[in-house]
Amino acid sequence: MARKSDDEPDTGERIAKAMARAGLCSRREAEAWIVAGRVAVNGAVIASPALNVTAEDRITVDGAPLPGRERTRLFLYHKPRGLLTTHADPQGRPTIFGALPKHLPRLLSVGRLDLNTEGLLLLTNDGNLARVLELPATGWLRRYRVRAHGSVREDQLARLRDGITIDDVRYGSILASLDRTQGANVWVTFAMREGKNREVKNVLGHLGLAVNRLIRVSFGPFQLGELPAGAVEEVTTRVLREQLGEKIVTQARADFSAPITNFSPPLQGEGGLERSEAQRRAGWGRSSRSAHAPTRPASPATLPLQGRDKKQNRKRNRDAERIGQPALARREQRRGQGPHRGKKR
Repeated sequence: MARKSDDEPDTGERIAKAMARAGLCSRREAEAWIVAGRVAVNGAVIASPALNVTAEDRITVDGAPLPGRERTRLFLYHKPRGLLTTHADPQGRPTIFGALPKHLPRLLSVGRLDLNTEGLLLLTNDGNLARVLELPATGWLRRYRVRAHGSVREDQLARLRDGITIDDVRYGSILASLDRTQGANVWVTFAMREGKNREVKNVLGHLGLAVNRLIRVSFGPFQLGELPAGAVEEVTTRVLREQLGEKIVTQARADFSAPITNFSPPLQGEGGLERSEAQRRAGWGRSSRSAHAPTRPASPATLPLQGRDKKQNRKRNRDAERIGQPALARREQRRGQGPHRGKKR
């Protein structure tokens, strides 16, 4: 595409995109607000989102000026079960945005997780980045750990690589493997790039499995790691830019030069968990759990073990599978065990 010369006029961008880029709302919400008559450009209320605006235009929403654009930011959130991925629920059920720390800027989710699905959810203040990361063309792999009632063979899961059609819905290539059998349940690793609605449950249900626990452990290069349930952690600007890559940065028109007007601690979760200065120097919570980011210091469970310690570590791993790593860590902290032993409650 030819580059625009300095003499050509700036045609700007659609107003819904400008509103989303300011972190005020998603593009879809912006379009609804415009139709509802809540948005004005240069003093005149507009009724259609089919309008381009530039930096010279004055945009107001409900009479208030559009916020200045903030630096593009991304957060990792460990979504617990029982929370909806929405800003408001007509039935009054709890939402992730109601559970987030109040000091955070207004955030949008990159896609959604169902009510009873837990694990990694990406949050951003840049609506355009959220839209780009959701696009099937971006092709980021979403990986899940699934516990399901029933039995399945490895060859059944292997055939999912070619995709599958269920009730006239075509699901693309899926990487699935059987991890272990636990009583009447099986644990399966399930990875896909499209993320259609209820895809994991529909596909495994077609194979005779009833999903009873679903945990997203990664989204693209970002990992859930040891982030506790309910905790949120910001990805540093440097790591974010590296992991997005120039193609996505350009496509989303991400802005890493704008100021940050709302500072947030890198880690905040259940029980008011925050990094101490010592943890900060040691690298705890640094960046994003990304594939190339520094990781937390090794806990006793990850150090070389001998004799009795090996047996104890195997038991700990079984407990982590059964109740989940965050719950196990909290249990150990209460008992004065594990990597947090010695801390006061």
